[in-house]
Amino acid sequence: MRLALIAALAALALAAPALAQNAPARPPSISVTGTGEAELKPDFARIHVTVATRAETVAQATALNRAGTERVLARIQGLGVKREEIQTANFQVFQTPQSIGPDGKEAKAPKFSADHHLQITSRDLDGVGRLAGEILASGDMTFESVSFGLDRREAGGDRAREAAVRDARRQAEVYAAAAGVALGRLLEIRDGAAQPFEQPMMRAAMAKDSGSVPIVPPATIRYTASVQPVWEMAARP
Repeated sequence: MRLALIAALAALALAAPALAQNAPARPPSISVTGTGEAELKPDFARIHVTVATRAETVAQATALNRAGTERVLARIQGLGVKREEIQTANFQVFQTPQSIGPDGKEAKAPKFSADHHLQITSRDLDGVGRLAGEILASGDMTFESVSFGLDRREAGGDRAREAAVRDARRQAEVYAAAAGVALGRLLEIRDGAAQPFEQPMMRAAMAKDSGSVPIVPPATIRYTASVQPVWEMAARP
């Protein structure tokens, strides 16, 4: 058995060079990295608010938050926002962090905190500032930030990919012309990342006696993408 195994390994070692010689060699190629961008007008705005309550027990903090949230929902809907356009982003109950007063001693505070984070979707982009101002004037909720988005997020990425492929081909044609060759078959495409260019979430400070917040929606949302295609080099016709 051992002799048979040794003989098989020896035969495989002798055959390896022949197999390598018979393997098809990859033709000369041109590989580039293309990048592309696409800009699309946002379809909606999302306003992020928080309903925060404090109490001595978890049950009390949760009950207070539930009541506060109901008041907030009624107020937001009173501003013309539909109920289905308001949803919970996050809800958490936690021990209230220690706070130190001006005298250097621990400030007494309720033991538990409940935070209900809501997001409000609005398609009235021009009215976002007014809506944010109304929220800021409310004592039941805290305005956190506003962001903008697209109904079909993949549309921005797809257009950016198309632009990246065009950019890659342009580069490859420049290289081919400079080298005195032509582009042959497309051998390979490696997809890079396609993602929206991250815009910072807009925040607003409390403005006394202000009915509107100066929020200017972005004209477009920019997406970026990259791609790495490989073309075979061919002789010029």
